Amino acid sequence: MRVRELDLADLDAAWDLGRLAFGNTSERAASTRIVVPGMTRWGAFDDAGRLVGKAVDLHHDQWWSGRAVPAADVAGVAVAPEARGRGVARAMLIALLRGAHVRGAAVSALYPTVAAPYRACGWEAAGVLRTVNLATSALPRHRPAAHLSVRAATPADLPAVTDLYERVARHRNGMLTRRGELFDFFAADGGLPGDGLTLVEADGELVGYATWQRGRGYGADSVLTVDEALATTAEAARELAGVLASWASVAPTVRLCPLDGDAVSTYLPLESAREHERDLWMHRPVDVARAVSARGWPVHARGVVDFHLSDPLAEWNTGTWRLAVADGAAELTRIGGEADLRLHVRGFALLYAGAARARSVAQAGLLHTTGVAPDALDLLGAGGPAQLLDYF
Repeated sequence: MRVRELDLADLDAAWDLGRLAFGNTSERAASTRIVVPGMTRWGAFDDAGRLVGKAVDLHHDQWWSGRAVPAADVAGVAVAPEARGRGVARAMLIALLRGAHVRGAAVSALYPTVAAPYRACGWEAAGVLRTVNLATSALPRHRPAAHLSVRAATPADLPAVTDLYERVARHRNGMLTRRGELFDFFAADGGLPGDGLTLVEADGELVGYATWQRGRGYGADSVLTVDEALATTAEAARELAGVLASWASVAPTVRLCPLDGDAVSTYLPLESAREHERDLWMHRPVDVARAVSARGWPVHARGVVDFHLSDPLAEWNTGTWRLAVADGAAELTRIGGEADLRLHVRGFALLYAGAARARSVAQAGLLHTTGVAPDALDLLGAGGPAQLLDYF
């Protein structure tokens, strides 16, 4: 088996492999026939030169406490049925990690169809993207605020929408920046997303938006799918909730992905939500030193801790490190000797993403200690849990 980057001549075979693996019946997108900037496609070939596996490295950036961290987000992993169980996926993921490390990526996320192969390669479950159904009639109704204006967007409004998303996302952890050559490529047509994009403005400034898909029919099973609803003020969030509520007579169900603790979620009756779908996502460091130094850290977090890290697939991560956090920044420095805390890369992923505390990581067997309490490594998770709002 040989693993290499795919070229144009390989893309038809890659499309067929993905269609077979994921049951895709939709029309083939033009982007699957050309080189796409900000995307590295990897393939595994058998001795006869046939493509038996593929994986894609998406050159994203992720927000981590106010700073953009370069990421290698993984998508489209597929292996031909005859080649499964022979180490194809592992070989591709090793090549993808090495390539991502060379180009400067620090972290990685992916949505698995099965978690075990990715766990074996150092990724660990860090969060869930939830899609829920709400009764449209249960959404709060109110008289529209006089100082706010609500209107349909035009393509000229898209930069302002991107800016508002950034104001919501940049101080969280894990969310995509939605900037860079990959996003520029797919936004080049300048078209509006979905069936509608509703804006809420205050004195000409965008303070909230919702993108939505109308769906089919107007009977009891009609669903309004809200791709995203974000706001930067409580008044704008209430206005958006009222606009969604106005669909009650023709779309009894609103379907959306709530963002934990944001302005819009505080106006939704989430206690009555019914889960429609849940997509587990996994996290992994590509380069631990970059992952620590590139992100923002809470200004109140301060401390120093030594630990040994084991990363079987990325030898550049393995070794004894000193983590020092102070004044909203951190650094990971190699040191000599051993350490009382011995951490597996999957445990690092859990701590960094704020998905678990050190004692839980130790109970999972991903952190071992020699006579000391593991709590000092909670410093690695300062800043709260990570969350994704994009599926890839």
